[in-house]
Amino acid sequence: MSAYTSVANTRDDTLSVENAQSFEAFLQDIRVKAMKQGVSKVTLDRALTGLRLNPKVIKYDRNQAEFSLNFWRYITSRVSANRLEKGKIKLKENRVLLNAVYQKYGVPPSILVAFWGLETNYGKNVGKMNLVRSLATLSFDLRRRKFFTRELLALLKLIDEGKLPFDAQGSWAGAMGNTQFMPSNVATYAIDADNNGKLDLWHSKIDIFHSSSNFLKRIGWHRGEKWGREVTVPVGFDFSLATLKIKKPIGKWQKLGIRNAAGEDLPKASLKASLILPMGVNGPAFLVYRNFHAILRWNRSILYALSVGHLSDRLLDNQALVAEPIIEPLLNREDVAFIQTTLNDLGFDAGKPDGISGPKTRQATRQFQRYLGFPIDGYVGYQLLQQLKTP
Repeated sequence: MSAYTSVANTRDDTLSVENAQSFEAFLQDIRVKAMKQGVSKVTLDRALTGLRLNPKVIKYDRNQAEFSLNFWRYITSRVSANRLEKGKIKLKENRVLLNAVYQKYGVPPSILVAFWGLETNYGKNVGKMNLVRSLATLSFDLRRRKFFTRELLALLKLIDEGKLPFDAQGSWAGAMGNTQFMPSNVATYAIDADNNGKLDLWHSKIDIFHSSSNFLKRIGWHRGEKWGREVTVPVGFDFSLATLKIKKPIGKWQKLGIRNAAGEDLPKASLKASLILPMGVNGPAFLVYRNFHAILRWNRSILYALSVGHLSDRLLDNQALVAEPIIEPLLNREDVAFIQTTLNDLGFDAGKPDGISGPKTRQATRQFQRYLGFPIDGYVGYQLLQQLKTP
């Protein structure tokens, strides 16, 4: 247990006086860490003196759409008609620059525009929250302290080096610019492509597109390859194979009865793929390739990664998904915590009941489904909730 009080442990994720007092001690620790990395006392005094926790940041963190929306609700809100229409306009307006960037990095224009659209609605919503305050709050919280402390230290170093202003603004999660780079990614991947001496991810499209493409290439994007495709699954299929951990050549999936969304043969290619079922056995199915994993390294949410790929396809006038939408009640965090607690009580290790469905919860769900002889899809949804509530 940390010496600092967790923001998550206070009622309704609000902050108490004890939290605020502990926050001062926490900032002293951050000062020591930052100075060891070469950040000047002048920068630290200016950035951290009088800094207060931001309760709104914790509330935003606990209510992310990736935690609460199912596949259909998520993708229809992200790949909306308005975002698609605007994306096609942006694709056309920036075609010359996007094509030049593609030639250098191998990242297709439609993929870049899809990221741009999903992250900030093409620059409309870049965030207006003070980055130092947001990251200090998230660093103090225990949910992902190690990750956000690293990002806070990276931000302080960028400020100290004059690459970002003291009052830099961005999202509640500490991301900045048109494609929402975290500070460590600014330090590692951002490029002053217009050679004006500034890393401008807010206004310079040259910097924005070059930096984003450099990031994607460096985290595993492969030129000339698809991210994935919608597929159909045959009756009687072994759904335990539907996991990102299992990778098979496309030909092997073909032999197992997997076909494209139109029911036709898969392409003859040597790519390895994984089968994923984002809404269980009754929802859509996708074969995803190594470029999908690159998208996941940008954002670890499977729903986010599928939305990037699907928006990119739609920008190229590819058809909408073939699978029929499923309407089912959404799960809130209390529902997911109930699922996790019940699975734990039944002997299936779902981890700490935090109300967030992650890999451990999905694995426990698979074990529960296998035990009862249900299709093993690992889907944490309304049907699972009802099964666990049934005596």
